[in-house]
Amino acid sequence: MSTNHPADRIAEEKAARLTAHALDQLEGRERDEVAASLVVPDATEPRRTVAETRSLAEALRQARDEELQRSEAPPRSQDLRRSIVAKLAADPLPLAPMPSARRRRPWGLFAVVGSLAAGVLVAVTLPMLRESFQQSEFEGSGGAATRQVAQATGAAHARVAPAEKQLVASADHPTSEAAKASREEKASQSLTVASPPPPSARAEASPAAAGFAAAAPDLRMARDQLAPRPEPVNRERYARFEENRDRAVADEPLSTFSIDVDTASYANVRRFLSAGRLPPRDAVRIEELVNYFRYDDPQPDGDDPFAVSLEATACPWREGRLLVRVAIRGRDIERAHRPAGNLVFLIDVSGSMQQPDKLPLVKQALGMLVEELTENDRVSIVTYAGNAGLVLPPTTGDQKQTILAAIEGLSAGGSTHGSAGIALAYEQAAEHFVEGGANRVILATDGDLNVGVTSDAALVDLITQKAAGGTFLTVLGFGQGNLQDEKMEKLADNGNGVYAFIDGVREARKVLVEQLTGSTITIAKDVKIQVEFNPALVASYRLVGYENRLLANSDFRNDRKDAGEIGAGHTVTALYEIVPVGVVATEGTGGAEPLKYQEQPKPASTAAATPTLVPSAELLTVKLRFKAPDGDTSMLREYPLADRGAAFDAASADLRFAAAVAAFGMILRGGDHAGSFSLDDVARIAGRALGRDDGGYRAEFLDLVRKAAELQGRRVPTNTP
Repeated sequence: MSTNHPADRIAEEKAARLTAHALDQLEGRERDEVAASLVVPDATEPRRTVAETRSLAEALRQARDEELQRSEAPPRSQDLRRSIVAKLAADPLPLAPMPSARRRRPWGLFAVVGSLAAGVLVAVTLPMLRESFQQSEFEGSGGAATRQVAQATGAAHARVAPAEKQLVASADHPTSEAAKASREEKASQSLTVASPPPPSARAEASPAAAGFAAAAPDLRMARDQLAPRPEPVNRERYARFEENRDRAVADEPLSTFSIDVDTASYANVRRFLSAGRLPPRDAVRIEELVNYFRYDDPQPDGDDPFAVSLEATACPWREGRLLVRVAIRGRDIERAHRPAGNLVFLIDVSGSMQQPDKLPLVKQALGMLVEELTENDRVSIVTYAGNAGLVLPPTTGDQKQTILAAIEGLSAGGSTHGSAGIALAYEQAAEHFVEGGANRVILATDGDLNVGVTSDAALVDLITQKAAGGTFLTVLGFGQGNLQDEKMEKLADNGNGVYAFIDGVREARKVLVEQLTGSTITIAKDVKIQVEFNPALVASYRLVGYENRLLANSDFRNDRKDAGEIGAGHTVTALYEIVPVGVVATEGTGGAEPLKYQEQPKPASTAAATPTLVPSAELLTVKLRFKAPDGDTSMLREYPLADRGAAFDAASADLRFAAAVAAFGMILRGGDHAGSFSLDDVARIAGRALGRDDGGYRAEFLDLVRKAAELQGRRVPTNTP
């Protein structure tokens, strides 16, 4: 029952505001005020209250939904609801008064009404659940588990019932039918919308709410054990693509593509293999497997942000062909010289993020990043579920406890309004933009955006518009069974950023600690590669990977065409298979069948056959265009290659290891591009090219090769290295 004591009224208003905030019922300035009050160091109890409220709301919704789904007779559920409404109509509710005439928002009233409705709903529903399951399942093979459920539901009911009795005893009963009808209508509305739970057991204005909060652990136990255990539905989504084919130089002398520093595919493939499954074909993007590893290429000498190295050798999986590696090495930036950061953590807290490998892992990952920040950095936290909200206003990186407390207080529940979160995150980034600094939104999600703007094309347009302001995007993917890989890759590509998949704490450390500068600092944007092949020496070529990064040749000089970005210290590798002039293409290279009634056209093998050719000993020339991070006009660099290299075993360790990783990807994808090359060959080559293996990632690759071989019914010798 409400009281007129000022302290009690303040406590009631505070409890109602926290409840409304937890249920996303506040808007605008009031929402921001409550969010700001939760991040101060002494706000531990309010943060816990908000987290408990959200958790209890989700528990109540799930318990109610599960009961309705199990009920074979719909009238039973309707009778249950009518009984609850009638009970609420008969017993008056101790409503918290509106704080002042100025505040006439509905949340204060409905939050308290909903809290009491939630308590009564649990009190009425749990005995029915307990009785139903005692009668139907105590005698089966699952009797032991069911008895535990009954005990949990009984304990929850025992805690709620006394609070309910206290509420009834202290209430003033209405005397008019009109009052009863009004109360029944309000109770029905609160149940229809989805009854909000109480703020916490500390809410003095609601005895039933206190009982409900105390019963929460038992309710969660009952919910978890009563929940059905169906086979998990795989909703993962990957973009379909076919691998690049051979291109005749006489017809297509130019090969143009955007660079890619994403590494998500490798970590995702590792996740599948570690779980004892081969990855889906389209989950394997070969360039991301190759670029997962750091290579020992030289640093740039001049003012350019990166250096380019070229190397050729004999192709290990196709006799007679050459393998050319195009390597780009971004300039390293010492952490001490890292520019000031303006980072916005955009965190998906929807219901699909509840699993241990999702939001709990997100908290660990971002916590690692926070430990690396300094007073020169600012961090904001935006969350999105049914609505978007600012959890942490811009806070300096030396306020680690405040930032970590805000992260730890996050909980999952609700649908996924990703577009609202994206818009709010970019607004925060723009409002606190640091000239010359690292302005970046870091999105952590499983990619399941199902409310608001949801189509891939519309989301790409939204991201493209927001990225135009100079804030780049890092996309961190989490979890299994629901990973929307295709959507996340598109968001990162069009947000001038990178996409990484976090499959564990070790990967989180690699991406957000070991590669902190590369993950947060862009040194060149819109980086495009165009390779021109000399038709006098090269008959055909094939680009290994980069299928979804191909560009029209005319896009190379088009500065309005978006392309990939390079971060500090990043390395990028592209591999080309080359068929020299005079070498007969082997099986599996495609092309037309030989003509029976016409002479087969001869390749352009000599200058005499193609008199317009410019004589040159160069196999190819690599051309690069790139822009400064804040620039609009591209710069051009050219790098020719004349050396055909030596035998494969004499090539650099980096080229040999990259070739092994590429062959691994081709074998996982199937097809015939790897010829008769086997996983045994992959392990043999990689084992002899480990080089300087900081972090042990190359050695880990060998373990993945062995796991893939075992899943294919083969066994790679343990002494392969």
